Amino acid sequence: MRHPNKELIGRKKLELDTPCLVIDLDFLDENLQKMQARVKAAGKALRPHAKTHKCSMLAKMQVANGAIGVCAAKVSEAEALVDAGMSGVLVTGPVAGREKINRLVSLLGRAPFLMAVVDNPAGIELLESRLAEKDRRLDVLLDIDIGHRRTGVPPGKALDLAGRLLASKRFRLRGIQAYAGHVQHIPRYEDRRSASREGLKQAAAVFKQLQARDEACTIFSASGTGTAAIDLAVPELTELQAGSYALMDAEYLAIESTDGTDAPDYHPALTMLTTVVSGPHGRQVTVDAGLKALYRDGGRPRVVNPEYANLQYDWFGDEYGKLAAPDRVALLPQLGTVLELVVSHCDPTVNLFDGFYIARAGKVVDVWSIDLRGRCQ
Repeated sequence: MRHPNKELIGRKKLELDTPCLVIDLDFLDENLQKMQARVKAAGKALRPHAKTHKCSMLAKMQVANGAIGVCAAKVSEAEALVDAGMSGVLVTGPVAGREKINRLVSLLGRAPFLMAVVDNPAGIELLESRLAEKDRRLDVLLDIDIGHRRTGVPPGKALDLAGRLLASKRFRLRGIQAYAGHVQHIPRYEDRRSASREGLKQAAAVFKQLQARDEACTIFSASGTGTAAIDLAVPELTELQAGSYALMDAEYLAIESTDGTDAPDYHPALTMLTTVVSGPHGRQVTVDAGLKALYRDGGRPRVVNPEYANLQYDWFGDEYGKLAAPDRVALLPQLGTVLELVVSHCDPTVNLFDGFYIARAGKVVDVWSIDLRGRCQ
């Protein structure tokens, strides 16, 4: 779907060409409203991550439901969100290198609300120099590493770096970011709860010290879908960055929910349609969704169709997947059967497609462009 095809509105979703991505609008609405209601009840704010869906239309829905803005992982994503008329954009990944910093500062010129994170003295110096050349100021969050060791400054070194920011005329230190991506998919709820609480405890100590030094430090941004319900109980936390809750995937459906059961907190609103193109080959059939359609990361895709729910998906090359029957009793679908799958990992799978078909009661009601697709810079 290179360009959204509005002519398909009204068609039954199982009549769509495959492989393709479908969003159940009722499930999406319920997911958005549930997260927003939980955040509001806890007295927090929601700034959901657009890297999950890469769709400005969906981002606008989140804001319409009460979100204060959106997060972007990369500068190029932020550019697309600003182009689409979004405000309240936070770039959650550190920006390094002259070209990337030039793009960030240029974007700031037409989006003064833009915020970014920093975690390194050398990056701060380069960014400060470019801001000075353009006579601009940038709101920043200090990125704190609470165990992931991917980005961020260790808590013990955070105050020194904060002092560097507070002494600069080119930055306004607004608070901290502390994302624990390594915690989000811990299977057992109690283990996930313990790990998240421990990490955020370290970040909260830094946040309180910064608040004592500068009253402008009012933002403590953190959390994800896997720990959202847990983290809302942290008094110091001010906003959540959860993203996958909107669409969901097999990886998140595999973890225990907040009540310690297998029942998911949020519905799998996103699914992929795929067609049986060959077989049977013994106790398996071949479908047209392989590595180029379903990203091989996270959980194993699940079949939604009730009569084929016990079939097991596996990748079968670039163009194909296979669905195998666990025993001889299991029913195999015939050639041409369209199957619906919960995807393995929503973020990178979405990045493989140009658009979503939006469905309600089994029919296509709209088509949305994935306008942030491929924006990895």
